[in-house]
Amino acid sequence: MSLHVFLYGAGVSSTLDSPPVPTVDASARTVQRRRTRFLALPEARWALLATAAFLSALPLHIADAPGWTYGPLYAIAYLAGGWEPALEGLRALRGKTLDVDLLMIVAALGAAAIGQVLDGALLIVIFATSGALEALATARTADSVRGLLDLAPATATRVTADGEESVPVNRLSVGDELLIRPGERIGADGRVLDGTSEADQATITGEPLPVLKTPGDEVFAGTLNGTGALRVRVERDPADSVIARIVTLVEEASRTKAPTQLFIEKIEQRYAVGVVAATLTVFAVPLAFGADLTGALLRAMTFMIVASPCAVVLATMPPLLSAIATAGRHGVLVKSALAMERLGEIDTAALDKTGTLTEGAPEVTAVHPATGSGLDEAALLALAASAEHPSEHPLARAIVAAARARDLRLAPARDFTAKPGHGVTATVDGWFVTVGRPDSGLDAEADTDADADAGTGTGTRMDRDTDVEGGTVVRVERDGALVGTLVLADRPRADAAETAAGLTALTGISPVLLTGDNPRAAAQVATATGITDVRASLLPEDKVTAVRELQRAGRKVLFVGDGVNDAPALAAAYAGVAMGRAGSDLALETADAVVVRDELAAIPAVVRLSRAARRLVVQNLLVAGTFITVLVLWDLLGHLPLPLGVAGHEGSTVLVGLNGLRLLRESAWRRPDEGRPRAL
Repeated sequence: MSLHVFLYGAGVSSTLDSPPVPTVDASARTVQRRRTRFLALPEARWALLATAAFLSALPLHIADAPGWTYGPLYAIAYLAGGWEPALEGLRALRGKTLDVDLLMIVAALGAAAIGQVLDGALLIVIFATSGALEALATARTADSVRGLLDLAPATATRVTADGEESVPVNRLSVGDELLIRPGERIGADGRVLDGTSEADQATITGEPLPVLKTPGDEVFAGTLNGTGALRVRVERDPADSVIARIVTLVEEASRTKAPTQLFIEKIEQRYAVGVVAATLTVFAVPLAFGADLTGALLRAMTFMIVASPCAVVLATMPPLLSAIATAGRHGVLVKSALAMERLGEIDTAALDKTGTLTEGAPEVTAVHPATGSGLDEAALLALAASAEHPSEHPLARAIVAAARARDLRLAPARDFTAKPGHGVTATVDGWFVTVGRPDSGLDAEADTDADADAGTGTGTRMDRDTDVEGGTVVRVERDGALVGTLVLADRPRADAAETAAGLTALTGISPVLLTGDNPRAAAQVATATGITDVRASLLPEDKVTAVRELQRAGRKVLFVGDGVNDAPALAAAYAGVAMGRAGSDLALETADAVVVRDELAAIPAVVRLSRAARRLVVQNLLVAGTFITVLVLWDLLGHLPLPLGVAGHEGSTVLVGLNGLRLLRESAWRRPDEGRPRAL
């Protein structure tokens, strides 16, 4: 374990339930969510044993019980929590390096040697717990990356001159022709040769609605085909697919060390060598001038105790852990103290659109009956919902949900049929009803102009509403005549504009919108939220490129997203925040923090909380450093009694600990609409 982990805490992984990927037919695997359990890790079991033994010994020790009652328990704590860092320290020593692992073990044993068993055991427990949390975070990240590969099917149907054959996807080659049946996952990145369907590609681009696929359109491995059959030509080797590149990008970014970590690792070696050298000097010099062995050893061990980083640890951790606890009470799970610290250092925010700034699901935003149709809004919506009721399409579900929200009666639909990419037809109350998008080749504006020319009287109105409201326009026809239109859109969250304004106030610049959705949809959300820097039609690697460009320019980027396609950018950013309610498994594991309740306004609030914690960290480090310096100089230049040294050491830790706990107050959490936070 490094000093980085000891001072800043290991990553604490979260396990948040998210909807499993749907099971498809025999050509695709059911995605199994792999989760490493905490107690499955040997580091966790040893840490738990050490902590249990320490907590059992502590009350006996405080109560002045006989030593034989708590001594064996302390011994168990030392052995259970200390053997692994001691072994790692010895291995590092064999490699001619000296790390804090070995130094802390020596300090703990030295403390025990002069009777301060409790101090030594506490050091051991802190070390063991940090190592267990670090191991859990590493295992959970590996679980998520492996689970991502399960999005792609195990086999695909390849079309040959002799017919069809099922082959493993890793045997596909560029130029192969695949048959994608309804409900199957697409096995490779390619282009549609024949057929019409819709593909749910939210895992790649973040688009909330299935995308119409016709000949010439690109499709991605791991995305889910809709109700039509497609013939697809493979254009990328499976190892180079978009989904495979997402895995690679996450792994590469996770291996990249942050500047803070690199700095701490440089300090670690110097600190460890310096303290060991100083301790040996404190022990050897008095001996050379005739001091007795016991007195020299006592002075050296006192020096080891007062120079130990316990006070620094408690100077740093309480403010950050208190901030983590306060954020958790308000629905933000920050995974580590290091993550909490980095959230306060960001100076640029980059936001995903679908599922982050928006709700992530379509809903009816406008109902426009045609003039002369004889229908009002309620009747038009009920007619459309009745026809769409048997459909499982997201737009159909949104229309039915809107009708039910108004308590409208839905008539039975007979002779229901669905045509991928076009809509549905059904007989409702004796009428032949068609509900679908404008005809292929006509955009909403052209289609409504044609309706106006036909005398419907809705052309001008629909054209204006489409431009203002945005979204998907759905036509409703009865016996072949247009009776009205519905507009469906993925609405911005209620607090999206507030969040963007809050982040702008904190960083001094407007957030950047990074989305895989089309430019028009991105521009509409940007306008609604006050964002001026918009980058649309981005694949996952494009988002990573955008984040890295900002960071090469000297910015510390906070990226906020929710989908699998956002995971690489979350990993590449200086700090990443995932939306928890609908966030993908990989995004939740990759991010530094998770907004569990999906309240966007919590993001600027947690950034402000982090900045308050960092101010307290600086205050505490000054206090801790002052105490350590005074005690060390006292021990070196005078005679520091061991009880007084322990009292000063423990007193400084209590002082900085209490100062850090101030962030547990409710007033430490501030929302953007609650005014400027009070100075802490």
